[in-house]
Amino acid sequence: MSAIKNTGLKLFFPTLLLLIFFSCNQKTETTSQPNEITFISYSDIGGELGNYKIIKATKDSIHLEKGATDIKAHKEWKSAITPEIWQRLISCIDVKTLDKIKSSPSQQSVDGIDETFQIRTPKKYHAYVNSYVDTVHYKQLQNLKDQLQNILPKEYK
Repeated sequence: MSAIKNTGLKLFFPTLLLLIFFSCNQKTETTSQPNEITFISYSDIGGELGNYKIIKATKDSIHLEKGATDIKAHKEWKSAITPEIWQRLISCIDVKTLDKIKSSPSQQSVDGIDETFQIRTPKKYHAYVNSYVDTVHYKQLQNLKDQLQNILPKEYK
């Protein structure tokens, strides 16, 4: 025997419970701008000793790996970054002009060093190798490189 004798109430309570369940289970979506930068990477890799320096930054952290493969030296450094530091990093990049930057051939095959930048937005992935030869559009990448260097502790520069 049912505890609720009225048929209308028998339908009302399960319907109410279903509505509560579905209203509480909604996912909150984070709306990101299509040109918002979500990831930055800068690296110098190559040379006779196999030197490497890789810096990766996101909205909340920065990670550095540095070393030389010939002498088996390796250092790592990680740190959280503030929204102000992230804004300073991305403020020097104009996402609308990133497609104009030209890359150049790799120099590693002749014991050269390759400078590589990677910039990600929700819509697009940008990668540049040795783009310093593009003197017209390289300035923003140089500014980004300087900003990244300023964040690093002295022993990792």
